[in-house]
Parts: sequence; C-alpha cells; structure tokens
Amino acid sequence: MSTGASTQPAPQSAAAPSPFPPIADYAFLSNCHTGALVAADGAIDWLCFPSFDSPSVFGNLLDRQAGFFRFAPFGINHPTARAYEPGTNVLLTTWKTPSGWVQVRDALTVGPWDHEDQITPHTRPPADDDADHMLVRTVECLEGQVNIELVCEPAFDYGRGRAEWSMQGDDRHSADASGAGQTFRLKSDLALGVEGDRIRGRHVLRTGDRAYCALSWAEGLAVPEDFEEAERRIAATIRFWRAWLSTARIPDHRLRDEVQRSALTIKGLTYMPTGATVAALTTSLPETPGGERNWDYRYTWIRDTTFTLQALHFLNLNWEADEFMEFVADLEPTEDGSLQIMYGIDGRRDLAESTVDGLTGYAGARPVRIGNGAFDQRQNDVFGAVLDSILLHTRHSGRLPRRLWPIVQSQAECAMAVWREPDQGIWEARGKPQHYVSSKLMCWVALDRAAQLAEIRGDPELQTKWSGVAHEIHADILEHGVKDGVLRQHYETDALDASTLLAAIFGFLPGDDELLRKSVDAIADDLTEDGFVLRYKTDETDDGLSGKEGTFLICSFWLVSALAIVGELQRARDLMERLLRIASPLGLYAEEFDAATGRHLGNFPQAFSHLALIEAAARIIVPEMLEEY
Repeated sequence: MSTGASTQPAPQSAAAPSPFPPIADYAFLSNCHTGALVAADGAIDWLCFPSFDSPSVFGNLLDRQAGFFRFAPFGINHPTARAYEPGTNVLLTTWKTPSGWVQVRDALTVGPWDHEDQITPHTRPPADDDADHMLVRTVECLEGQVNIELVCEPAFDYGRGRAEWSMQGDDRHSADASGAGQTFRLKSDLALGVEGDRIRGRHVLRTGDRAYCALSWAEGLAVPEDFEEAERRIAATIRFWRAWLSTARIPDHRLRDEVQRSALTIKGLTYMPTGATVAALTTSLPETPGGERNWDYRYTWIRDTTFTLQALHFLNLNWEADEFMEFVADLEPTEDGSLQIMYGIDGRRDLAESTVDGLTGYAGARPVRIGNGAFDQRQNDVFGAVLDSILLHTRHSGRLPRRLWPIVQSQAECAMAVWREPDQGIWEARGKPQHYVSSKLMCWVALDRAAQLAEIRGDPELQTKWSGVAHEIHADILEHGVKDGVLRQHYETDALDASTLLAAIFGFLPGDDELLRKSVDAIADDLTEDGFVLRYKTDETDDGLSGKEGTFLICSFWLVSALAIVGELQRARDLMERLLRIASPLGLYAEEFDAATGRHLGNFPQAFSHLALIEAAARIIVPEMLEEY
C-alpha cells in the first residue's frame, strides 16, 4: 500500500515558472454571482463580470498582459500573512514593509443591507436586481508609515479590448473604464491619474490612517462614497457569510475547519440567480504544465448533481439543495429526452468551444479555451447522477416533488435505451467511444434509484421494470468488466480507472465484497503516484490528447471514501491527512496535484475536489462518531 506516510512533496512556492504565480497561491473571493482570484502580491489577476462565465476584465492569470488590479504597498510583493476572515470568503492580508505595517481587506461584497439586523441565518445572497456587483478593498496602517499603491489596468474581453478611461468630476477620485461593450467605475479616496490604458494612485499612510477603493459594474455604477461606507459593505459581507455558515451542520470534529472551508468554497461557486454551481472559477488552467489539456470549467456538470446533493444534505443546507434541484428541474433536455452532460449557469445548452489565440496561456499552456466542446458528447453516466440526486433529495425532504417525476421517467428510459452502447466516459475522452465500466455502473445507479423512486411513488409496475434492468446491467458489468478479479476501465482493456471507485460510493457492491476490496487495493497500489490517485494512466488510455497529467484530487478523496467503505478506516484517515497537508495555504484545492513538484494543476478552485472532500470527511466522521458510542 502507498496511502501511508512517505516523502513529502516539494514546497508549493516552487510551483510555477516566473512570472506566473503558483495556482495554489491565489485567494478566492465570491459574491455568489462571480468570483475573483487575488495573487499574493495583492493583484486581482482574474475577474469576470457580471457573472462567472462572462468575459474576463482582469485576466493576468492567463497572460501577463491581460489585465490586473493591485492595491498594496508600493514595491513590496510578498505579504507577511494572508487569511480569510474566519467563516467568510473575505480576504485579510497583512504586510510588513521597511517602514511600517498595514492590513488590506478584499471582498466581492454581498448586499446591500443598511442595518445589521437585516442579516440573519436565513438571509440569502441577493438576486440580480438587488446585488452589489461590487469589489471593495480597504487598507489600514497599523504602525509606522507605508506607501500604498493602486494600479488598475483592465483588458476587456479576455485581453482583446483596450480600456478607455474618463475621469468623473474634478476631484480625481473617480473614473470610468469602458471597453468591449462594458463599463465599470473605480472610486477611491486616493487621488487618481490616467496613464494610457491604466489608472494609478499612490499615497503615504501613517499610523491610524485608512483608505479604500472600489469597483462597481452595477446598474448606475453606484460606489461607496467614503471609507466608512466601504467598511460597512465589507462588514455586512462578513456578517452574511457567518450567518449563512451558521445554518450549516459543521461537525465538531478535527476535520471541521476543512469541511467549513469547502462549504464556503462550494457556496462561493454557486450562481445565486439560478442555484447552479460552476465546476470551477476559471478556464484553461493547465492539467499538464505547458500542455494542451486546458478546459473551460465555468459551467454546471450534471454528474456533479449527486455529489452536490450529498454535500448539501450532509451539511444540512436544505435551501441550497432545493435551489439546485429546481435548477435541474428547469433544464431543457436534448432531442432524445436525456439531459446534456453540462449546461450554462443560466441553463443554456449551447457551450460551443473557441480559442483565444492572442493569449499566451498560464505559463505557456495553450490553447486558451472559451466554451467546452464536450457539452454534446454522449456520456451515459449522466442519468445515474441525476436520479441518485433526486432519490437523495426525496429521502431527505420526505417528499418526491411532482415536477421531478417526469425527469425520473425520462432519465430511466434513456438509461435503458443506451446502457449497452459505448460512450466517451466520465472523463470526457476525445478518443474512440468505449464500454466504460463507470458508465455502465452509473446506468445501473439510474435504474436502481428509479426503481426505489417508483416504490416511493407507489408504482409497482415501473419498480419491477426498472429493477429488472438494473439487475441485468449489474450482471453484465461483472461478466465483462472484471479482469483478474478487479474492475477495469472498460470492457476491452486491462487498464485501471479511478472512476471504478464509484462502485463503493454508490453501493454497487457491499463493503465486504472481495471484488470491491481487490479493486480498491489495485487502484491504491497501481494507479497512484506517491500515494495520490491518477484517474487513469495516459499511456494506457486513448483520450485523444497528448501529455501526462497530474493526480486527480477528487479521485484521491474517492479512495478515502472507498477505503472507509471496505473497512480500512485507518488507511482512509492516513490518506485524508496527506490530502489535507497539500491544500493551498488558504485551504483550497485545484483539480489536480503534481506529486513530483508539489504544484496544483488545473482549474481553481475546483468544486468537485471540495465536494469529494466533504463526502470523504463524512465517511470518516460518521464511523468515528459511532465508535464513540
């Protein structure tokens, strides 16, 4: 086994070549409409507005000429400390300079609320018509004196649109930037000056001095008029996040901090107007350094539904679960009645893929992709994810909503129609379709859950029909998907695939089954690097792409869950501890982890990784709590 202690990875500070910061060094801000990434030097290197999937306005994440917004001490690039305000997605950065100390707060504000008593544990983020749509940054000099610099250099439409600035009024404290059909307003109590396509301000703060700046893209471009208003908006945002977190069931366990940060991250990746969750904040952060495995993840994957519902119900976040299921219920199916593998956060179906050839890509990884060409692939695992999530939601809420029953019927019938057909698989391989075991397994999940839902609804005829097909699929997998006593990637290979761990998570086989135990052991022993799990070996799998990829964090968390399910609780704990040690300095996870260099790879922060962390934590926490009694 390789899930115990071993050589530690290299420090993450050595993660990516200059001038691109390591992916794991970014902080994540959110207002539940869009998100921002803040580099350690105080520069916002990624922000799309008004929504997650809008074109970027600050895009230095993908090209060092694609726009940034820095508010930090002049000439100092490395802060003393960075942390989230406890229980929030508001960032606090402390800077020591040769002459003094300052603290900067950054927030995508959630509001507006004029009075503290307007925010309760049941307050939800505003919809479009009453949201702030604002980035607010404040600074306070704690000791000595510090030269604070503001540099705002937008590059609209993924770096393709040049900004044109116009000062507002004669006081040099407010200016509008326009480009590519967008306009935002910058306001600060620092005096501002236009320098070409950027704006700049600088001021010396002394002990007790405070300053602020704010960007607004709201209708009317309303911005805070002074520091006190800026501070009130950040304070209201802090209260909102803490009030929201108070509604979540965070276990009193040593894993509570990690579960809490994951909950805040998943909430932060949720698009409030529809309840959809984006897979990640970013596009085209590479899975292979300098390679072509770069994808746009700012959409909602239907396969995430069951993992999202598992996490939300474990955390007792019923409102969010209801919102997410309403989003699923409103989705437009394809011509054959099935749901696509992914949708836009507004429910749109067309996610046609294009490239932005003018961008260098993160650390030279090209192409930069906008849209996702896999949206119309055949992936037969979708039906199981949808129906498992509906069953989870039905059991937790105690009722089967009438508007969800047609989805149960349509997805069960689709699974019955296609389960014998090859597909592209859970990993969206762009090679030849295959009979992937995980796809067959999820078709089994679809019919098994549909049969249980039919029983709940009181329809014995459909229950018998669907359970019969589920048994047929189960037998087919055991006959064709097993080689040498181990579940394989697909019917025509000996290769392993981490997605077969879903056989444990979805109850395809009981925890004491020998085939399940051997399959889990095979992945732990033969599909890992330094104990972290690969989704598959690229030299054994035709995925239509070149290059090697890192270990997949979701697969490593799946292995934690699977080990716990087969009764290897200590091994599960050991692997979980190793996974917690490789989190970013702020407790965030990308999609992949390069065990050789210690760098995070892929889009960031990744919802799937955090969802799998919560699921794995639950597998550890519940048995441990039972042991105590």
